[in-house]
Amino acid sequence: MTLVGMTFIGIDLGWQTGPTGLCSLHGGPTGLTLVNLNRQPTHPDVLAWLDQQAPPNIPAMVAIDAPTLIPNSTGMRLPDRLAHRYFGKYHAGCYPANLSRPFAPLLLSFNQALIARGFNHAPTLVPQRPGRYQVEVFPHPAMVHLFQLSRILKYKKGRLAERRVELGRLRSLILKHLPQHTPKLQIKAAELPEIPERGAALKAVEDQLDSLICAYAAAHWWYWGRERNWVLGDLEEGYIIVPAPGGG
Repeated sequence: MTLVGMTFIGIDLGWQTGPTGLCSLHGGPTGLTLVNLNRQPTHPDVLAWLDQQAPPNIPAMVAIDAPTLIPNSTGMRLPDRLAHRYFGKYHAGCYPANLSRPFAPLLLSFNQALIARGFNHAPTLVPQRPGRYQVEVFPHPAMVHLFQLSRILKYKKGRLAERRVELGRLRSLILKHLPQHTPKLQIKAAELPEIPERGAALKAVEDQLDSLICAYAAAHWWYWGRERNWVLGDLEEGYIIVPAPGGG
């Protein structure tokens, strides 16, 4: 079985009012290619972009960096607790989600919009079977395992100069490692944005590169399933898909 015909979408979703980073990868006979790296301001804009990249009846997997299954009224979801357990030492614990948080209604609505488009949750799946799926992912743990990091890349907080260095590291690691994993991402430096000088522009590139990691995690999950991925949680309590150490 090959990747031919599958599209893999990465969505670094703005949880409330922030823009969303977007990536579309296409599966071909020799691996993955980058089709579109984007950023959209609102959830309706994101869905319109998605409808262009993965029209109805086109096999695709959508991977979202956001909690779209939130069954708990208070506290932390099971996958949030497991992320802290396994990745806290890398500084990769995730933000807790519950129904009392102000972002919950918007994220649940986005989940329903994906389901209406035929993207059903896939915390279990038969690897390499075409279909329309959605999964929750978390870029920081994915990077820890794919890039064999001793801690996360700290490009989200801190001084601008330090963030630029860390985001540059992420860009370099994408170019170095993802072409070596299976499935292979065939990508050249010219296809990725350069690291900007200013803070707002830096945030835009951050969102896009995060979405690329999401899209690659989708392809890795579809290709390997549980053989080379971890599933933190389940359909009932929420879940996060993480590539296993070393990737593919």
